[in-house]
Amino acid sequence: QVQLVESGGGRVQPGGSLTLSCAASEGFNLKWLIIGWFRQAPGKEREAVSCIRVSDGRTYYRQFAKDRFTISNNDAKNTVYLQMDNLQPADTATYFCATENFGYFYCQDVNDFGSWGQGTQVTVSS
Repeated sequence: QVQLVESGGGRVQPGGSLTLSCAASEGFNLKWLIIGWFRQAPGKEREAVSCIRVSDGRTYYRQFAKDRFTISNNDAKNTVYLQMDNLQPADTATYFCATENFGYFYCQDVNDFGSWGQGTQVTVSS
């Protein structure tokens, strides 16, 4: 019954940067979880962006996110972050974080995840 809250979205120009945060509700520790970032644009399916297995720091990035996005965690703050650099209009979407339900590291299928947050809007335009 962990609850996640996303924040950090906003509007930036192409080439700009944003850092998104995914904070766990009080009393729940992310250390033993796999956390995924997903995004969904209007009229499009929700798609995986990046995932992290918090216990050992293993990460996964979709091809479009490699070299531009960085996923990380801060144990003291019990928060997972997504640093996004060189943002482009195609990155415009609502970004969600969620927990992986099955305990294996495979960052792809939205049906493997739950405890979705409310989402935070990212808009990239001139």
